[in-house]
Amino acid sequence: MNARYLGLVACLLVVLLMLAPWVGRYIRAVMEDGQSRWSAWGRPLERLIYRVAGVDPASEMGWKRYALAVLAFSILGVAAVYVLQRAQGLLPLNPAGLGAVSPDSSLNTAVSFVTNTNWQGYGGEATMSYLTQMLALTVQNFTSAATGIAVVLALIRGFARHSTQTVGNFWVDMVRGTLYVLLPMAFVLAIVLVGQGVIQNFSPYREVPLLEPVAYTQPKTDAAGQPVLDAQGRPQLEAATARTQTIAMGPVASQEAIKMLGTNGGGFFNANSAHPYENPTPLSNFLQMLAILMIPAALCFTFGQMVGDRRQGMAVLAAMVVLFIAFALSTGHYEFHANTMLAQAGADSTSSALAPGGNMEGKEARFGIGPSALFTTVTTAASCGAVNNMHDSLTAMGGLSPLLLMQLSEVVFGGVGSGLYGMLAFAILAVFIAGLMIGRTPEYLGKKIEAYEMKMTSIVILATPLLVLVGTAVAVSMAAGKAGVLNPGTHGYSEILYALTSAANNNGSAFAGLSANTPYYNGLLSVAMWFGRFAVIVPILAMAGSLAGKRRLPAGPGTMPTTGALFVVLLIGAVLLVGALTYVPALALGPVAEHLQP
Repeated sequence: MNARYLGLVACLLVVLLMLAPWVGRYIRAVMEDGQSRWSAWGRPLERLIYRVAGVDPASEMGWKRYALAVLAFSILGVAAVYVLQRAQGLLPLNPAGLGAVSPDSSLNTAVSFVTNTNWQGYGGEATMSYLTQMLALTVQNFTSAATGIAVVLALIRGFARHSTQTVGNFWVDMVRGTLYVLLPMAFVLAIVLVGQGVIQNFSPYREVPLLEPVAYTQPKTDAAGQPVLDAQGRPQLEAATARTQTIAMGPVASQEAIKMLGTNGGGFFNANSAHPYENPTPLSNFLQMLAILMIPAALCFTFGQMVGDRRQGMAVLAAMVVLFIAFALSTGHYEFHANTMLAQAGADSTSSALAPGGNMEGKEARFGIGPSALFTTVTTAASCGAVNNMHDSLTAMGGLSPLLLMQLSEVVFGGVGSGLYGMLAFAILAVFIAGLMIGRTPEYLGKKIEAYEMKMTSIVILATPLLVLVGTAVAVSMAAGKAGVLNPGTHGYSEILYALTSAANNNGSAFAGLSANTPYYNGLLSVAMWFGRFAVIVPILAMAGSLAGKRRLPAGPGTMPTTGALFVVLLIGAVLLVGALTYVPALALGPVAEHLQP
């Protein structure tokens, strides 16, 4: 690790913490104040949407109606994305003439984008038409992120209100989150990315001549296109020379912007943010990292304002920042101090001034080790599947950091909305543990934490570990699960563990060493993604409804302060002890064992 990397981490956090309070106040104003001057420009369109959809914006919902609305909207989204993929061969804006996506892949992708996971088992430019990329995937990038914002606002209202049975109106929260928060920010970021070189067009794929012809061998086929076999039944090979290359085009910048701001991560191209058309420069790389963290960090300030005490939001944010720094330093350390065997294999960067002796395998030369290691930390801390390097090529302990970040239930910033409501669940757990220590009924923000809230908190915290560990055990015990592993031994196990961790925690990034686009994995990961999203959202909303119905008690002499350093330490401890220790045996069998191998 070098000073340049430490400076990059510091610069990212300084810019983030300068902008987040302003964005947080803006979100509070446009989401909660129907007469805010910041939303005046969009109010006519907002009213029109309500009229067309038959929504009464003045009618609020109890938590059950709110949860049913979330589920119904998400199920309709899955159906729409599935149908568009299956019918894309018959639809316009398909210059490459791509046919229908297979049923199992279509279902997996539909569930993935609706749940804000954006796991991709397919190659974007070789599978999806322009229309599918825009109408199916980009639209879900907005709506799935807006759903996360809506759910966290419902939970915050549960803390802020008292003696009421309602937590807001899902349709109003969805419209405002999309119209006033995500659309304007994505528009501005898309323009900036175009200025950096991210493409935005509807041009057909281009055939360009190679600077040097490339010779290769390929299976020989007959006139019917069938492989020609030799006497032993093996395919015959013939020499061939490639003189041209097909370069994919498309409306990339518009999808790239919301991919980052919504902590979605689904790349237009198969190489995701390692592709020069998605992430061409070091500046675009920095802006994308900043965009990933911006709304999750800003929502902490929104939380503080809505509950009437800004220090509450700052305490939660402080816990996130401390954990983030620790993981960023860990990832950077192990990538800058790679195994000496990499030098023997020629995969280190001994000749590079950026990182002498570091692990350059699987990383883009235009970024180097530092920006790649930080991007890895950002994207797995914030529930975003975007990647600018191949995680499968990380060192064993470098790969443990993104794994563990996801396994902390994606609360170190986390996804848009989902990170904050996950961290608030840990905050409830922390005050409950503290209450047990001193023999008092635990309280958080003036609300008593009782048996019902703890049951819901337990479901929120334990649902994803159950999906990850059971799913991994099933995959490694079945032939279909082991068939996709491209690396033997402990690293192959880590690939499976990473896939289930990424899916169940709605992250979407991949180790990239597992062939997961099979009916088996498409089905298994779809189940993990769906329940990883909604087995958490439903109890969060149930908790919001319960808290909203309680009286808000004034702070007394025995009330535990939840704004100071002691609470921050207790919150970090709850996240690490409950979140991390759940996975210690699984991690010991994977990256830790690989690290200790000679």
